[in-house]
Amino acid sequence: MAEHLAFSRSFQPLFNEGMTLVDETAIYLDGPGRADAKALSRAVSTLYAAESMRLTTRLMQVASWLLLQRAANQGDMSRAQVEAEKVKVRLEGVGTGRDSPYFGELPEAFRGLVERALKLERRIAMLDREIYGAFDRAASDSANPVGEQIDLLRTAFLAR
Repeated sequence: MAEHLAFSRSFQPLFNEGMTLVDETAIYLDGPGRADAKALSRAVSTLYAAESMRLTTRLMQVASWLLLQRAANQGDMSRAQVEAEKVKVRLEGVGTGRDSPYFGELPEAFRGLVERALKLERRIAMLDREIYGAFDRAASDSANPVGEQIDLLRTAFLAR
């Protein structure tokens, strides 16, 4: 069933949803998000910067997965080619700062984008597991360098 979705016309709404979210996020971060960020306290501003990086990283991974599936759906890539390329895509590996005491102080529009991106990422990760099977990335991948840097920033700024 999941494989049928990813390789059929019914995939298009999922693709559109993902790409629309990418566009909405870019518009927000380049426009209203800049103004919103300037009004934040230092601690919340630091969290905003970290969450912005996580959000854009998450959406880049989701967009990569969607583009691979679309290429397969349109016959531009075989399933084997998609499987070979999709090992570079990291779904559910970025983390989130939702457990931060400052998360609720982030702009509402920004929090909404974060939540929508997380939900979409979970749906796509579930679809990916159903299509391609579970794969233990932890055993085969080195640590996530972006995640490590974000953790260092969190430790440095939130410990004050």
